[in-house]
Amino acid sequence: MKITITFFFSVLLLTCHSQDTAYARQVIKQLCSKEFLGRGYVKNGVNKAAGYIAGEMKSIGLQSFGNTYEQAYSFPVNTYPGKMAVTVDGRLLRPGKHYLVEPSAHSLKGTYTLVKRDSMTYANDAGNKPSLIVKKKKKLTYTVSTDVSDETLIELLADSFPGDLKVISVNFEAKFIPEFKCKNLAGYIKGTEQPDSFLVFTAHYDHLGAMGKEAWFPGANDNASGVSVLLNLAKYYATHPPRYSVAFIFFSGEEAGLLGSRYYSLHPLFPLSTIKFLTNLDLLGTGDDGIMVVNATVFKSQFERLNSLNTEKHYVRQIKQRGKAANSDHYWFTEKGVPSFFIYTMGGIQAYHDIYDVEKTLPLTKYVEVCNLLIDFIATF
Repeated sequence: MKITITFFFSVLLLTCHSQDTAYARQVIKQLCSKEFLGRGYVKNGVNKAAGYIAGEMKSIGLQSFGNTYEQAYSFPVNTYPGKMAVTVDGRLLRPGKHYLVEPSAHSLKGTYTLVKRDSMTYANDAGNKPSLIVKKKKKLTYTVSTDVSDETLIELLADSFPGDLKVISVNFEAKFIPEFKCKNLAGYIKGTEQPDSFLVFTAHYDHLGAMGKEAWFPGANDNASGVSVLLNLAKYYATHPPRYSVAFIFFSGEEAGLLGSRYYSLHPLFPLSTIKFLTNLDLLGTGDDGIMVVNATVFKSQFERLNSLNTEKHYVRQIKQRGKAANSDHYWFTEKGVPSFFIYTMGGIQAYHDIYDVEKTLPLTKYVEVCNLLIDFIATF
């Protein structure tokens, strides 16, 4: 009888876990699809992703703060919606794979003779103010710019160019948008005993968008994974309502400088003073080497609580700790006095801010375990 019961619960647990990861895969795949084009600013990819997430929030049954999940705001951003062509010494290059154009660059067309400055740097002019700089990099890492620079920088993957560079031809189109209209999304599950007090989960859903018509940055680990965790947790709490209300906030503008969370912290949809604890999630798709907790040394008792749960139940290999850091959306809340953690997984794939951060290679190594650790942690409040 004991063996039968053990087997039954093992099968039940496995089934629940399979459903969690299946839904996670569904969400991540959709967010990384070409339809959303890297959840950036070309072809309105980020707002298309917002529409998808809002649909999932409604399906799950999250309540809104007011008559909509959306919180609108805007910010400036530089984009590359059109032509994107770079040729080096007669070799036509692939954007994202062989090169990146600095996200703050303006439109540029022309052929330039390159002057070597050092082993990794070239310029179109031997003077102090060249209009074009080319740098070899060991890894291509993209970002987002909210302004336009006078100088144009192109990064080349060093392994693809072992010799000296001589001539570069470029033809790309930039479009600066002074006020790109974006949105945060927020919803909640009402608490059973103290509904006016909140435990909050946050994650950013934006990523780097596209560079020209060929290259886009899917952002599976960063941060479709975190979005999927929030939606999975929302599904859990929809059928297991907790003592306190649980809010789920999805930020845009994170890759552009934590802009969505900054705006929200200045215009909260419910008083920040009612937040008992906030957990920000990003890069949740691996976990081979455990998890990292930012603000662990600031909120020591909460970290000890989290770590004790992991010691007891062995969810992840280790929980490492860091101090305060302005490296994700928790930061503005910490600055406002809200106790907050930023948690991310460690180990596994190394794709980051590049075209290789895709759904099919995202292992979700400790996905279920991290979700269960979070549920256990929230239950301690």
